[in-house]
Amino acid sequence: MLVILMDEQILAPEQICQSCLLANGSGQPRWYGGQLRCGQAIRQCTEQQPEQYECVMGFRIANIK
Repeated sequence: MLVILMDEQILAPEQICQSCLLANGSGQPRWYGGQLRCGQAIRQCTEQQPEQYECVMGFRIANIK
């Protein structure tokens, strides 16, 4: 499940991605083959942290399993 991480909030991608030109047709991040296609991977600090990405709009997206 993809979530948007903000200072002290966790938001659903629908709340942010709806206005992004790179979102898919249903307003979701372009997630394909286990990678975010509309952003870049961020290096993990620890193994316990979920995979994190930074989208082109500057938001941090985490893949929570």
